[in-house]
Amino acid sequence: MINKILLESKIRAVLFGQACGDALGLATEFMPKREISKAYPNGILHYRDIQVDEHTERWEKGEWTDDTDQMLCIMDAILLEEELTATGVAQQLLNWLENGARGIGNTVYDVLTDQNFLSQPHEVAKNVWEKSGQNSAANGAVMRTSVLGVWEYYDLDKVAQNAKDICQITHYDPRCVASCIVVCIIIAEYLNGKTDQATMLDTAISYASSFDPDIESLLCNLPNDIAQLHLDESKSIGYTYKALSAAIWAWQYTSSFQSGILKVIHEGGDADTNAAVAGALLGAKYGFRGIPLSWTKDLVGRQQLEDKTTKFIRLINQRVTL
Repeated sequence: MINKILLESKIRAVLFGQACGDALGLATEFMPKREISKAYPNGILHYRDIQVDEHTERWEKGEWTDDTDQMLCIMDAILLEEELTATGVAQQLLNWLENGARGIGNTVYDVLTDQNFLSQPHEVAKNVWEKSGQNSAANGAVMRTSVLGVWEYYDLDKVAQNAKDICQITHYDPRCVASCIVVCIIIAEYLNGKTDQATMLDTAISYASSFDPDIESLLCNLPNDIAQLHLDESKSIGYTYKALSAAIWAWQYTSSFQSGILKVIHEGGDADTNAAVAGALLGAKYGFRGIPLSWTKDLVGRQQLEDKTTKFIRLINQRVTL
């Protein structure tokens, strides 16, 4: 086990790490890698470097996107009910949709706009997935799942079950479930005081492989060079295993929060999502002080996230001490 101060630092780092990665990744979202060096000849080091175009102009520089919006929907549902329920999260997602939902993905939109979504979210998500030919495995669930690695972190069985249940509110494909479980288990293991990455990955794979046995070969054979992941490959942008692979690569092969995020976003593709997932894992690994101060300080919505995170930590502490 880890002490309370370190635990709270890691929880805060998971949530802020996701938000910072998301906000910075907007700079290169949907860009081919070959265009990034032209658009950003000096690279990207801060939100102020983000070039304003037809896509990025919808957000302020330093503002997180739909990835973290949806993570906060999950947190808000927990804070409201002081427990996690699929219907509670579904209601928060629907509220988000009705209030604009900038950047909402196709899968989430199709599920949330079904008239039966609020009463039967899992059934609706399953129907949408089946209509896709059971071939839709988008990254819209893994990008928001980090908070579920924090909630009930002390019970890995519950962590895995929660990741599955909330994933399948919108994303029914087993690859999406496996992705969410891997991320959440690794985060939870850090909060439980574990530090050996190989062991944590083995544990995460053991929970996820019942949904997709191929996930072991995927995650145990990642290349040393992130370029070989082809994150900007047009036909697979938005695929859940692209985001997961990018995050696990950064977690395994980079030596700091900053270097991990910068490596990921300079590869292009669905960069904000890739960096959001990577940011959560790197936050768990390096703690809050590991995140560049200018990234947390200049994050648009920083105080809102801080207030909610403080309430969330307080609720978790109450449950642990009961």
